[in-house]
Amino acid sequence: MARFTSPDRSQLDMLRQPLTDGERMVFNFFDHHLPEEWEIYIQPHLNGLRPDFVLLNPKVGIAVFEVKDWDFNAMSYRMEHNTSSLPTLIATKDGMSFSLQRDNPIEKVYQYKEELYNLYCPRLQRGAGFSVITAGTIFPFANDNYVKKLFAPSLKYRKMSQYPQYNPISGKNALHSGDLYAVFPEARRLYSGQMSDLMYKDLRNWLIEPDFSETQRKPIMLDKVQRSFVTSRTKSGYRRIRGAAGSGKSLVLAARAAELLGQGKQVLVVTFNITLLHYLMDIAVRWPQAKGKTRSDITWLNFHYWCKRICLEQGYAEEYDNLWTTHSVQQVLKFYLPALAEKIIDASGNNFLSQYDAILVDEGQDFLPNWWSVLRKAGKPDCEMLLVADATQDIYGTAKSWTDEAMIGAGFSGSWAELDVSYRLPQLAMEKAADFARQFLPPEMVNLPKSDQIDMGLEPCGLRWVHVVNGDVTDICCEELLRLSTSASSETLAIADLTFLCNSRKFGLEVVKKLGYRGIRAVHTFDADEKESRRQKIGFYMGDARIKATTLHSFKGWESRSLVLFIENGEANHKTLALLYTGLTRLKRHPDGSSLTVVSQSSALCEYGKSWPSFEYL
Repeated sequence: MARFTSPDRSQLDMLRQPLTDGERMVFNFFDHHLPEEWEIYIQPHLNGLRPDFVLLNPKVGIAVFEVKDWDFNAMSYRMEHNTSSLPTLIATKDGMSFSLQRDNPIEKVYQYKEELYNLYCPRLQRGAGFSVITAGTIFPFANDNYVKKLFAPSLKYRKMSQYPQYNPISGKNALHSGDLYAVFPEARRLYSGQMSDLMYKDLRNWLIEPDFSETQRKPIMLDKVQRSFVTSRTKSGYRRIRGAAGSGKSLVLAARAAELLGQGKQVLVVTFNITLLHYLMDIAVRWPQAKGKTRSDITWLNFHYWCKRICLEQGYAEEYDNLWTTHSVQQVLKFYLPALAEKIIDASGNNFLSQYDAILVDEGQDFLPNWWSVLRKAGKPDCEMLLVADATQDIYGTAKSWTDEAMIGAGFSGSWAELDVSYRLPQLAMEKAADFARQFLPPEMVNLPKSDQIDMGLEPCGLRWVHVVNGDVTDICCEELLRLSTSASSETLAIADLTFLCNSRKFGLEVVKKLGYRGIRAVHTFDADEKESRRQKIGFYMGDARIKATTLHSFKGWESRSLVLFIENGEANHKTLALLYTGLTRLKRHPDGSSLTVVSQSSALCEYGKSWPSFEYL
């Protein structure tokens, strides 16, 4: 039986956070000496924590290890402590002393053990259940006796020294001699009465590598049509691409940005959605032909921040501030801020330095023609301009502004380039999204995805609709998220892949708080303060180790293999229906299965929900 590792050992040289020399030494040690029943998880996502290694055996238990490549000859170390306070790790170098308590590995593994016991192992018996959890520390380049003596006060304070077999600390001596039981005493155990198959499955979903992390190591795969858009430009330099949900519009745009960077071009990528920028940046780094640092050398901005940057760079800060005091927010965003940016560019003439060889706009249906007009003025002579859009996802009601006349005035000629094959959506989810669009969206705005002929519908896809009449919907949303994270879900589903979407920051924050009461952390964008919410959006990315939670607006353009979506009982107008369609099409296929649960209070959508494979009326 080959040992299971996550990520697979063949991927270790491609990790986003490369292994240190010491970590690689420890991995090789465990891989060589441990019985094959022990699974090895490298840098797993643990509810916001990222230990170096976790070992899991379905019959024995779990072990978490922190590895420190510290050179104890570079500085002198000591513990400052008294009988009543937490011992503090102090280092001294060149006569200067400073605290390293934040990096104290004993405190880290203590935290890991506490969280494993209280959150990840709810089935463990109180007290005795600790016997299935090992929390160890390894110093690959330090003497064993030295580190044991140095950290003895910390171990004693945390009462870990009472059970050394469950809290081992080791150094280079044990590693070099191949002494597995000195590094991990519980490795000799063959069975634990405290461990069970259900507990093993509970733990595995917390430890398995998220789909997003695995995807980040893979190069972008494009079909012939997509590749042609990435590797060519039109004679005029202007191109507009219309594509259905999941057809690869964002892939093409991000890859084109990376391709142009490789040609030495100055590239600006613009979106309306702040959070979408992280997603596009993560795609761009995967383009094999990318040369240069795509994250830093390409300019990634949402449109209104780009306008603000122009105002500040050109000395118009006061005029910018005045806009918000004399006009409504919507008026500023739609008209006055773009107009001010255009005025500044026109007045700057040759002094306007922020010009680009290429300007690429994603989710173009969210843009107004006057915004595009301003962006064009930031282009150098012969600038390449790319606009990608899907009118079916017109959640702001702006797509109708792009009349044929407006398109000609924007520099476009001829028909749209088309991307109509969906490579993202599972077959069943695609069919249900198409049914929704036919029933609830205007026919002239519908651009339905076509199935990839390679997909035979064999990939598992769990679709569930929960219609709520009575009951606490925040509790129900939490329960549906947790249902996906239990042993009923795919063994390869990572908790960090779970995503919660709704249309209200207030409601979303309540769900996040209730998850927090259960010890489950989420990265979210629901803060009631607008400025703080914007900061959260900038920091929102799928590589975070926590559950994801955001609005349907902010998740536009993204994807996830496991979604819970909440719909309020409100008016089913065009914008809200288009927004819901956008949410339904965020699901990403996966060989081991994907899942989408809708929790709905909308009576107008109840009959549609009954057509889903799983329907529950509460």
